[in-house]
Amino acid sequence: MSQTISGLRDFWRRLLARPDAVMLEIGAGGELLVARLRALLAWLLLLLPSINALAGGTPKETVIGLFGVALAISMAHVWLALARQRGRHRWLPWTTTAYDVTSTTLVLALLAWSSPVASLNSMVVWAFYLISICMTALRNDGRLTVFAGALALVQYALLALCIFATVDDPGQLFSVEYGTATPANQIQRLVLIGLMTGLTATVVYRMQRLVEMSGTDGLTGLPNRTWLVHRFPSLLAAATGSANALALCLIDLDYFKRINDEVGHLAGDRALRHVVDVLRGQLGPKEWLARIGGEEFTLLLPLPAGLAWERLEAMRRNVAAQPFLPEHDAEPIRLTFSAGIACWPRDGADLSALLRCADLRLRRAKLEGRNRVLAGTS
Repeated sequence: MSQTISGLRDFWRRLLARPDAVMLEIGAGGELLVARLRALLAWLLLLLPSINALAGGTPKETVIGLFGVALAISMAHVWLALARQRGRHRWLPWTTTAYDVTSTTLVLALLAWSSPVASLNSMVVWAFYLISICMTALRNDGRLTVFAGALALVQYALLALCIFATVDDPGQLFSVEYGTATPANQIQRLVLIGLMTGLTATVVYRMQRLVEMSGTDGLTGLPNRTWLVHRFPSLLAAATGSANALALCLIDLDYFKRINDEVGHLAGDRALRHVVDVLRGQLGPKEWLARIGGEEFTLLLPLPAGLAWERLEAMRRNVAAQPFLPEHDAEPIRLTFSAGIACWPRDGADLSALLRCADLRLRRAKLEGRNRVLAGTS
């Protein structure tokens, strides 16, 4: 029982935590997808008032439906234009989620003006609460899912209470087309909204864990190559927007295969973690270290070439000054690394170009004797 409670607490803690940079980057792409779906659905909604009119619905219901569709189409294209500016508006997912839920409530409120039972028992319009909640899964942010579900529950509960409180004639809560609206079936709808929120939240949680695992190195806990590929465009955009430099440093441990051969792979793994701990302890704000394979790492620094060289050179000396102890009674092993630095925009305009340039300088550092950092023509 205690494990179940602990698991639920961990579930909600992780779900409601602010997503990291990679999650937000993926969420920005999800917001654009949601905007496109919203625009498509808005145009398809034109079918609903047309079908209502052909099926003998009241003119008032048809007019209300057409007004709602016209508003939905207009707003859908506004949200789509904003979503195309990917990641620029951090408030956009919250605003569009609130819009999706609230627009459903407004259409139901307009239906109540024509027919209270149509507002309470309309399955087609009410189902857009569930669609709004479900679409939050594409943003990869559990907070949005909980927000959408809570907003839908509150708004629909208040709408139902208002309708039941203001209806004078019980006959208004019955019709041949919509059946009878009762407090019991409204509670059932609220339960369904809650269930959809819980189900969508579980999907989001699972997606977040998969992204987290795919972007994290299991041995060191550092971001990996997948993270680097997803994160680099936003770092580059930030550097472009602020007119700052961005240095990509490629680091490779010297003679690491010899360590594996002499003290074993388990000790080699501990040696890797030792180096990572030393490097990570020196990282400043907006400095990112990632493991991209074997004993190779990348370090991203928001600095020009000269300052990046000084920063990495200090890290190199620090690593060399803190030897690794494989066993309590064993001789300490001095670890060193070689590194090459490439700077945007001078050495390349994208990740691939910068990695190639940094790799060439890393190779030169190895050929020139290892345990050194090369940048530019140095």
